[in-house]
Amino acid sequence: MALTGLQIQKLLPGTNCKECKSNTCLAFAMKLAAKKADIKECPYASDEAKATLGLANEPPVKTLSFGRDRKLLAGGELVLYRHDKTFVNRTILAVAVRDTDPADGIDRTLQSVRDYVLERVGETLTVEMVAVVDCSGDAKAFADLASKAADVTGRPVILRSGSMEALKLAASAVKGTHSVVCAPSPEAAETLIDCVKEEGHALAVTGADLDAVIGTVARLRDQGFMDILLCFETHSVAEHLQTNTIVRRAAIRDGFKPLGFPTLHFIDTGSLMDDTTAAVTEITRYGGITVLPTFDPAQLATLLTLRLNIFTDPQKPIQVEPGVYPIGEPTPQSPVFVTTNFSLTFFIVSGEIENSGISAWLVVPECEGMSVLTAWAAGKFTAAGIAKFIKETGFEDRVDTRALVIPGYVAGISGELEDSLAGWKVMVGPEEAADLEGFIKQFITG
Repeated sequence: MALTGLQIQKLLPGTNCKECKSNTCLAFAMKLAAKKADIKECPYASDEAKATLGLANEPPVKTLSFGRDRKLLAGGELVLYRHDKTFVNRTILAVAVRDTDPADGIDRTLQSVRDYVLERVGETLTVEMVAVVDCSGDAKAFADLASKAADVTGRPVILRSGSMEALKLAASAVKGTHSVVCAPSPEAAETLIDCVKEEGHALAVTGADLDAVIGTVARLRDQGFMDILLCFETHSVAEHLQTNTIVRRAAIRDGFKPLGFPTLHFIDTGSLMDDTTAAVTEITRYGGITVLPTFDPAQLATLLTLRLNIFTDPQKPIQVEPGVYPIGEPTPQSPVFVTTNFSLTFFIVSGEIENSGISAWLVVPECEGMSVLTAWAAGKFTAAGIAKFIKETGFEDRVDTRALVIPGYVAGISGELEDSLAGWKVMVGPEEAADLEGFIKQFITG
């Protein structure tokens, strides 16, 4: 169970030194209890306190790392609901290939996984893993395909087979990739443990019911093995949603260690729409790794966009760094536009300017990640603020032009902005970014 603020306070030095940036040790203890601070921030904490609190502050869902560089993470979650804090590590999306698929089909899938990139609000989104499924019963063919999948895609792989020989051979073939070996039964998990340890992979355990999975995990933990994924045998989206919720609640609210691991789920309903529904449920409700049966770029665009929205901090807007951004190859005579540093606004505006075919400067002052109207209403997007930003960045000295286009929604600041920027002419642009291309052709290039 997690320690309360008062219990944590008893482990702190009680000096109220404020070096942790909290006014008192009690205030710092409350931050630790809420997982909004780290015991390392206290310079006078004893080794005993660090050990106790470090253990208590471990995420209730263990973090696992995959890939040759161990940078792909699953688990590490702290809360049931993203508005309580935020979700931490995004649901990993994988695509399956089977060793009985046509050779050219396998090649297309692996190359598609390798090359697929979706850019969204400044982030590059990809398919992070490949699942290799043994359908042939040929251990060597399965291992060869696993090795090929890892080499072609550069991704860690998920190995699924009912054969111990095939799993061991494939695990050895992809050694060093820190991949996943799926045990087909509780008994197989304990048979595979030595191989998985030696080859440096994680082990996905399964069972006929929740109790069987818990028993297997408990035995593995007793052996000191912690690189575990939970794979549940469910038969409907509703049942799987219920199971995921029970497991996450047990781990986070009850501190039940045998269920404190990320999950792995294979989806294959036979229907693209039903597959997508199941994957959406995984992303929104606690999925660790989700395996899709085929590569479908339209489906992936939907799922990756949803995942990006779910795995952002709802208490912190997505924003770009304030600055002056060149669109195309602007010169000192190129037109100047201004907008806020809310990521979605920035990328839509910059995209519309680029689509118009001109080169321009985009001035983006600090607006705390708010949209245009929200920032204006909060006093973060003002004539004085824009003028100050342009002067302090030295942008005024870098350009010869003295025309500035502001969003139509804040037309009311145009006069004050001209007063604040002597010699500049302020043009009021359209209210919607979608109308920028037409505005540019009519008033700037026309």
